[in-house]
Parts: sequence; C-alpha cells; structure tokens
Amino acid sequence: MPDTAPAPVPAGNARLLAVAILASFIAFLDGSIVTVALPAIGTELGGGLATQQWTVNAYLLTLGALILLAGSLSDMFGRLRVLRLGLLGFGAASLACALAWSPEVLIIARALQGMAGALLVPGSLALITTAYRDEARGRAVGQWTAWTGTAAIIGPLLGGVLVDWASWRWIFAVNVLPVAVTLLLSAGLRDRGTLRRMSLDIPGAALAVAGLAGSVYALIEQERRGWGHPGVVVPLVGGVAALVFFFLREARTPAPMMPLSLFRARNFRYGNLVTAAAYAGISLGSFAVTVFVQKAAGYSAIEAGFISLPLPVAMLLFSTYFGRMSGRYGPRAFMAAGPAICGTGFLLLLTVQPPVDLVTELLPGLLLFGFGLSVMVAPLTTAVLGALREEEAGIGSAVNNAVSRVAGLIAVALVGTVSGGALGYPGFRQTALTAAGLFFAAALIAVLGIRNPNADRTVG
Repeated sequence: MPDTAPAPVPAGNARLLAVAILASFIAFLDGSIVTVALPAIGTELGGGLATQQWTVNAYLLTLGALILLAGSLSDMFGRLRVLRLGLLGFGAASLACALAWSPEVLIIARALQGMAGALLVPGSLALITTAYRDEARGRAVGQWTAWTGTAAIIGPLLGGVLVDWASWRWIFAVNVLPVAVTLLLSAGLRDRGTLRRMSLDIPGAALAVAGLAGSVYALIEQERRGWGHPGVVVPLVGGVAALVFFFLREARTPAPMMPLSLFRARNFRYGNLVTAAAYAGISLGSFAVTVFVQKAAGYSAIEAGFISLPLPVAMLLFSTYFGRMSGRYGPRAFMAAGPAICGTGFLLLLTVQPPVDLVTELLPGLLLFGFGLSVMVAPLTTAVLGALREEEAGIGSAVNNAVSRVAGLIAVALVGTVSGGALGYPGFRQTALTAAGLFFAAALIAVLGIRNPNADRTVG
C-alpha cells in the first residue's frame, strides 16, 4: 500500500478532539469510580446489598438501553448539540447523586446519570469520525482510545482517595469540574458532518429501549435471583421479543432509527462480531483477574488496582501509534494480532499456583493483555466507523458501543457458570482459558472478515 500524506484537517480539531475525549472519559470514569464507594454508601444510606447493586446497575441499565436512541439523535440533531445536552444532564444528575438522602433518591439519580451518559459516547466518536480522515482519523481514534481507556483504572484509584479522605459524595460532586471544562471547550465549535434528515422512529426507539432494558435487567438480576425466577424470565423473554420486533420494524419502516443497511458494510458487520467476542473476553478476563487476586491470592483492593496498571499504561503508550498505523496500512492485521496477543496473555495466566508470584505468574500475562488491547482497540473503532457514511457515524458508534456493553454484561453474568461457582485457582484457570478462547475467536473473525479500505471500502 503506497504511503500517502494524511488529508489536511481544519483548524480547531485539537479542541474538538479534547472535547470528544473528555466527554467520553466522564461517562467511562463514572462507570468505574463508584465501585470502591459502595461499602460507604451502604453504611450511610442503608438498604443493604440491594442498594449497592443498584447504585451500579441503575447507571449501566439506562446507559445500555438508551445508547442506540442517543446515536440516532446525534445523527439527526447534531453531535455537539446532543453532547452538550448530555453534559448538562450528567452534571445535574451528578449533583443529585451527591446530595441523595436515601437509597431510592440515589438510585433514581444514577439512572438519570446513565440516560445522560448515553448521549456522550456516540456523539464524541462521531465528532472524530467526521472531522478526520485516513491516517489522521486513526491517530485521533487512538488518542481517544488511550485516554478514555484509562478511566477504568483511574476510577477506582481516585474513588478510593475521595472516599478515604473526604466522603463518598465527592465521587459524584467531582464530575461537575470536567463537565464544566468540556462545555467551555465546546463553545464556538460547530458540527462538520452531514446530518440525517429523517423523522424520529418513536416505535423503533421504544422497542430498542424495551428490548435492551429487559435483557440487561435480566442479566443483572439473574446473579441474585437465578435464571428460573419469574423476575428474570419475564423481562428476558419480553426483552428478546422486543428486540425481534425491533429488527422486523427496522427492516420495513421507511425511516428506521437503525438502518439495517449499515450491516451491508463488510467491515461494520464483521467489526461488530469482533467487538462482541473481544469485549466479552475483556470483561470476563478483567473481572476474573480483579476478583481472583483479592479473594484467592490475598491482595488488597488498592494492590489489585495497581496490578491492573499495565492495561492503561500500555493503552497510553501505544494506542495512538497503532491507530495511526491502521489508518496508514489498514486495520485488518492489527484487529487480528491484537486479540491473539490478548489471548496469549491469558494463556500465560494459566500458570498461577499458590502462592501467586506477581512477577513471574501475573505480570507477563497482564503485560501481553494490555499490549494486545492497544494493538486492537483503535484499529477496531476506525474500521467499524470508517465503513459508514458521515451521516451514519452517530448511530454506527452507538451500535458498536451497545454490542461491546451487552457482550460484556453477558460474559460477566455467566462468570459463575464458567468458573464453576468460585474464582479460586481452578475456577480462575477455567475462566482465563475461556477468555483466551474468546480472544482467539475475535482474531479469527478479523482474519476472515475484515478488509483493508483499498481492498473493500464498503460492502462485502
């Protein structure tokens, strides 16, 4: 492939990229920072385990259920307009969480936070897709990936400091500062992409929300109630049925919220399959490592947080580089190599024996895992969104984010089945092996399905 200079980008793109990164970082950070505060929240507000579960799950449920609708709205009304609305809502909901005086108020405020957070991620990625081209786009997506990927580790560490030194309420109140900074940076920026001129598909949106909400609710509750409980079976069946009707409607309506024609784009179609397998592996593997090192290996929560540092460090060091390389040479090789490296890292974790040796048994596999993610994530995002037209960038990003989140929820929901009910040494090895298998499946899908733009730009 000949080496060509990247297309010139308009002045002000650096500020737009900063807005996109900050907006997504806020949403990702809030999904992880709350975990360390759960015991303190339960102690002060009461409500037992249910309060702690739903403090997390209310956010994830509304975020996952509304992300498709948010993507469609950003394509119709403008990415910056919808993103600013999401920022305002997120800041207000964060203050409501910080001031909550009962479990019910906190859970409702967290649900509102998730609704606002759904407006942030699709629009931020769509801003990058429409503002950059070719190698510059890959580099920008790499920077977005590197910085937003650190939220998963910064969240618990920052949360621990705030809870220990001040109060759990500060983990929500602190959101106001980055929200204000992002709004100030966005002032004067204008959308550069083409908008989709269409009527809002209200029935389709309702079916998508009902389908994702029912399915996600069932996956969350099955761990507590069991698969046979009516409180799990009914929403699961209802959710799956709503999703079936959603796809039937989207195939027939003249103005669909999610045009199924998106999946005619080969890289979008296969890229989402890679996303499903890889992010199931990421969620399953990360969850297993975090629990195992504390419950079986005897590490503290803070030590467990530092053990996972190779992931964000690798993302910061390498994601921009591999994003740029995928923009220059195409994403296929990177999308195949990245998951394969991650899978190899989890195979190395199969060597763990009591007592666990951090340097020889954990660190090599975790370093490979982090490096593999940095190879894969930016090229994957570039391939999926680069396969679509500019006016479809918002909904395309929303679909890809929904796939990754649902895949992760399913994987974590099944961790008890995979591990045999406990993440001791045998259960951890079985879970690590399953995660490796998911990553190798993602690599195989990439090899068979992904095409570089010069080979197949749109359809397959």
